[in-house]
Order: sequence, then structure tokens, then C-alpha cells
Amino acid sequence: MSNADYTLTSPIAFAAANSKPLLSLTIAWHTDSARIGEQFIGGTEAEVIELSRFTPVFRHITGDALPIGHGGVSRDPLRIVRDTSDGITICPPNSRMVVEVNGEEIRTPSYLSPEQVDAGVIIGLGRAIYICLHWMRCLPKLNPVNGFIGVGSNAISTRDLIRLAATNDNAVLLLGETGTGKEVAAQAIHQLSKRSAAKMVSVNMAALNESLAAADLFGAAKGAYTGAQNTRDGYFSEAQNSSLFLDEIGNTPATVQPMLLRVLENGEYRPLGATRDARSTARLITATDQDLYHTNFNHALVRRLESFIIRIPPLRQRREDIGLLIAHLSKREDFPSMNLSLIPPSLIGEMLNFDWPGNIRQLSNVLKRALLSLQLGEYPQLSKFIEAPKANPPASAELRKAISDAPIPVVKPPAAPADNAHIERKKLRDLTEQDVIDAMHRHGWTIQYAADDLGISRPSMYKLIEANSQIRRVEQIPAEEIRAHLDAVNNHVEDCAARLKTPSEALRRHLKGLGWIA
Repeated sequence: MSNADYTLTSPIAFAAANSKPLLSLTIAWHTDSARIGEQFIGGTEAEVIELSRFTPVFRHITGDALPIGHGGVSRDPLRIVRDTSDGITICPPNSRMVVEVNGEEIRTPSYLSPEQVDAGVIIGLGRAIYICLHWMRCLPKLNPVNGFIGVGSNAISTRDLIRLAATNDNAVLLLGETGTGKEVAAQAIHQLSKRSAAKMVSVNMAALNESLAAADLFGAAKGAYTGAQNTRDGYFSEAQNSSLFLDEIGNTPATVQPMLLRVLENGEYRPLGATRDARSTARLITATDQDLYHTNFNHALVRRLESFIIRIPPLRQRREDIGLLIAHLSKREDFPSMNLSLIPPSLIGEMLNFDWPGNIRQLSNVLKRALLSLQLGEYPQLSKFIEAPKANPPASAELRKAISDAPIPVVKPPAAPADNAHIERKKLRDLTEQDVIDAMHRHGWTIQYAADDLGISRPSMYKLIEANSQIRRVEQIPAEEIRAHLDAVNNHVEDCAARLKTPSEALRRHLKGLGWIA
């Protein structure tokens, strides 16, 4: 394999910037743990994928192509239909197999928006096999990086950036939420670089004593401060010809920031109390989960640190990788020894569908506790280990039909609040059905704007909408009712959506599919 296969310039690495994404099926969980992470890659246009015990075939990048093969998966295929607008309809098979979509059992066709697929959709088959349906924006690729596990396009592109950063000595700034693996990325950059023979020096900037931070980083001459009875080397001296990793760089004391700036500009620094400058050959790698651009952090220093930026994606944007991470973490020496097949499938389903605000670190802690519970003979449930967001249960099919059949009053969306109006923010678990309805009304039944209003993520908003007994799925609304309301508002989609109580994006796609709007 040539070096081109490991770089961003590989001719097959990424789809064209203006092309549509590939539709991918990844085995998120299988009773045979070796099968976890195998993929089937579909196309970029409208298509129908039949998913059964025998089709399609899945494979690792270097492995054999095999069907799911599990006896609990129906021979009759579940159909995954991609339309011309990249919406997905999942059609369950005519069989006794239980089919779940994002943790909810379905028995009739279920529509998913492109944005829902972007967040990763977990399809449960027979309460044993879990498939993640997601977009791929690059082809599968063998570009291993020690410790950075994943088969999705976010993981692949991040590993490519890590490899690219390792080819030079530029300062690297790793950005990402807590627990995403920034230190793993820093270690990988060092190990793949020409400096790998030397040990990387790691410093947690949040743990430095502010009064001694300069001495810790740059060293100090004898007598430079009270208690300095001997000359001491700093971290920059210790990291000569190696890499210096400054974690939590956003917590760097303000007095030290100009000194870091000077080192980055010309490699020179002066130990505390010294009469001569010293020169650093250390390669600087920094990391933070803070926004350095809108704080009092030295902006000139930020510009120096951002010579090469790598954004580590949160776990909720890598749902296709969660099963692989569970399998990988369970093999660590500090984890209880356990056959993965003994983990209840219901717990796996919960873990695959959870958003993991603490990312991989939180996943690791929860998994360890779950394995310990199994060893004690307890039945582990996700709710026992974390405070999961509370949501109202979805309405039954009969209730949804009753709501659909009931006459819908004409409701004009209330005027949007003034820019300076105060909107009380609530935690996700405290949001009521009416809070969601009001937010949708305020923003023309546009999901993203309503989510921003409530201060929650788009995937969380989708879950609240799905669980809301007042909000209707557009495909369940009779065409004649849609036509009547659309005529009444002169084809204004947002007003029609407010009358029907259905998201405007889905309504617009539905109307285009019917040929009623351009």
C-alpha cells in the first residue's frame, strides 16, 4: 500500500464535494462479535436495499463478504427505500420478526428525513442484530491509527487528518467535546511522526498552579522564586526533540499566554530568573473543549495554535462506531473479563440509541459498570448507570389514527417574540409536549429553528416530535386534508404545516413528491 492511501489526496478517499452521500449499512451489533463493524455501501441515488438473513453481503475493509446469517433475522426482506430527496422509508417484512427503529417497534412503513439519517438510525432485527443506517461521505478505507476506532466517514477523515499532521512539525490544535479522544489523537500524531522514538510530554494546563505555571513550563534558575534552591528544567526543556502536549489549553493562565506565543513565533523562551534565552525544539500539540475565539484567551496565541486544526467529532455523530467501541473497550485489561454475547441485546440497543453527552469516556465508564453488574448476576439497564433524558411514550397506532381522523382547527402561528424577548430555557427532560408545540409554532414548524429555540440538538428534537401526541406524521395525513389546507393558505407551506401540526420540511418534501409544488 502506497503513502497515497493514507492521505487526503488519495483519489478514491472522498466523494466529490458536490455529490450526494453514499447510503451505508453498518453492523452495529451481532452475536458474532467479529462481524461488528462490517459494512454494505449503497449508492448515491434513489434505490431500494433489501435487508434479510441472506442479503446484502457485509464485509470489513480486508475481510470476506458475508450476509447477516443470523437465524433470528427474517428470510423475507425488510426494504429500505431511498427517494430522490434522500428521504428514507423503512418497510418491515411480512414476518414475525420484531423490527425496531431507534428503539421503537414498527409494523408499518416508517419515514426518515435526510437529517435523521445523518444522525445515524439504529435498526433492530429480531432483538438480536442491530444495523446502523447512515450516510458515508467517503469510501471505506484502511488507514489505521492506534486507539482511534471506527468505520464511519467521520472516523476515517479524522484518522486521515491525524496522519497528515504527523508528516510535519506544525503546531496542532485539537478541538472537541470532553471525552471524545483528543489525547488519543495527540498520542497518535506523536507516534506516527519522526519524533516517535522520544517520549511525548503531556501537561494538563488546568492542573498547573497559576503562580508556578511559568516555572513549570519554561523552567527556573536557582533563586528565581522563594523555594527555588536549585535550577529546574521545565516541560519545554523536557520535550526537546519530542512532542509537548498541552491539554486543556483554554485554562492556560493569562500571564503565561504571551510566553507561549513567543515560543511559537521563534522557538525561544527565557526560564524564570535566567539571564539568557533558551531555544525549544519541541513540537506543540494542544487540545481544548472550550471556544477560544469568544473568550479572553489571547487571540494572537489562538492564531498561532491553529496552524493545523483537527476537530474530533462527538460520539453522537459516530453512531455507527458505538458497537465497535464497545467491543474494543471490553478487551482492555482494566475491564472485567466477559463474553460479549452475555450482554443483553436490550442493553446494547439502549447504548446504541443513547446520545452520550460524555462521549467515549462516558461510554467506557457505563460499559465497565454494566459488565460488573453481569458478574454479580444483576440485569443491567442503562437507566441504572446514567440519568437518561425523559420522554413521553409515543402515542399508540389507534391514538395516532384518532388524531389523524379528527377535524383540525385552523390555527394561525402566534407572532414570533421580539428579538429581546426572554425565552425560558428548560432541560431536555423537563420539556413538555406543549413546549415543543409552542417552539414549532414560533418558527413556522421548522425543526432546526425550534430546536435552537429550546436549546437542544436536532436529534433530540426529532425524538420529542416522535413522542409528541399532538404532532402528526405527514405520510399519515389524508391527501384531501392536506390539499384543503394548502388551498386555504395559498400554497404557503409553513402556514399549511401549522394547520396540520406537522414539520414543514417533511411537508414540503411530501408536496413535491405529490407534484403539488415545485
